[in-house]
Order: sequence, then C-alpha cells, then structure tokens
Amino acid sequence: MASNRYELDFAKLAGSELRYAPDGWHAIVPLGGAKHRLWLREVRLSDSLIVADLPLDREFDIRLRAAHRFWLALEQRPIGPPPLAQSIASRRQHVLALRAVDGWLEGNSYRDIAQGLLDKARIPDRGWKTHDLRSWIIRLVQMGLRLMRGGYRDLLRRKGKAKDGTF
Repeated sequence: MASNRYELDFAKLAGSELRYAPDGWHAIVPLGGAKHRLWLREVRLSDSLIVADLPLDREFDIRLRAAHRFWLALEQRPIGPPPLAQSIASRRQHVLALRAVDGWLEGNSYRDIAQGLLDKARIPDRGWKTHDLRSWIIRLVQMGLRLMRGGYRDLLRRKGKAKDGTF
C-alpha cells in the first residue's frame, strides 16, 4: 500500500510559487527555513504525491543532497547547509576579488585597489613593487577576471571529477 505521508498541496502552502514553462512546472517551496526549487513534469494542485527523479549525470551528488534536504524539510527535521554552501572566508575572498577587478577595470593601479580594499596603514610607503600585499591584490584581480569570464559557474558545481571519468 502506498504511503500518503509526503503530500504537498501548493495551494495551501504559504509563500509557494508555481509557474508553468515550456519544459514543465517550476515551483519555489519555502519549507524548513529554506526555499526549495522544484521542477515538475505535471502537477495536481491538491494532494500531489512527491517522487524524486534524479538523473545520473555530473550533478547527481548535488541533486541528491538537495533532494535529501527537501526530504528533511518535509520530515520537519533540521535541513543543514545548502549543498553548495561556501565558507565565510571563501565568500569574502570572492567579494574582494570582484571588488578588485571592478577597480582594475576602472583603471586603478594595484596600489589604489589595495588602498580601497584594505586599511591604508597596511600599505607600505616604500617597497610596494615587492610587497606581498601587491602580489595578493594581483591574484585577487586575476581571480575576479576568471569569475567575470565564466568561472562563476564553477561555484555551482562540485569540486573535482569522478574517478572513473563517467560524469
């Protein structure tokens, strides 16, 4: 006998959004303190039984973790961090990189960028060309350029590749 334990009525769920597109239905479901984004082939607006269909592709592990978080939310259990959550340090590094590349694209020198990002007392009066802060600013600009040129997509994917090369 099939269990009706996980039924979701989009009409009764406060804050949910459901929209039709040529590829199917797209839903945003606030549940368990997070917004879960679902793609559905078809929808019955009330008493819809939930089934997860996960393709075995390159992003399978991410999809699996996201499906697990959604299940935890349905169970009213703690859902934990998002599958692609970044550390605070990593987020700070990306923000600084984007700010640095913005300054560089506006024609500012590396020294000017450093003064804009850091406490001016940390910037040496002499020896700037060989200072480690200058090298760090240059690396930030290079990272910002990579992100700007499409590298930001790597933030949406898992790190590394499958050992057998299938994904």
